[in-house]
Amino acid sequence: MHRVIDHRDPRGAVASVDLLNVQPGQELPGITVSVDRDRLVAYANASGDQNPIHQDEAFAKSVGLPNVIAHGMWTMGAAIEVVTGWTGDPTSIVSYSTRFTSPVEVPADGGAEIVVGGVVKKVDEATGRVTIEVSVTSGGTKVLGRALAIVRTAPAQP
Repeated sequence: MHRVIDHRDPRGAVASVDLLNVQPGQELPGITVSVDRDRLVAYANASGDQNPIHQDEAFAKSVGLPNVIAHGMWTMGAAIEVVTGWTGDPTSIVSYSTRFTSPVEVPADGGAEIVVGGVVKKVDEATGRVTIEVSVTSGGTKVLGRALAIVRTAPAQP
């Protein structure tokens, strides 16, 4: 199941996920995020990362890449939305880490999509923290590996 992410007021410090209803193995609703060359230019301008591999196809190919590629940090940021969409609170993220395994190729015609899912790996009732493994693919290829997010939730109420 995929859903549209509802960005909520980030002032709250605790996610609205009901810890009593969270179990290891539980899947988060998946999302698909589109990226095109215009988005890469906007991200480059916002981040200051003007590396031409993200904007210039001829340059990207000259250094051995198959095409222009998305910024790794853009991919990581887009992927965490599966978690913030689930918790309803982007400030609930305690930690987030990943390894970049393959680039997201962004062709000039049509762009690309990343498909993101998540699975609850651990629930710590004492601390109200939930560990989530995030899976990210583009064109059927895994682009992030060992992607783990830890979120703070409200403590379970009996």
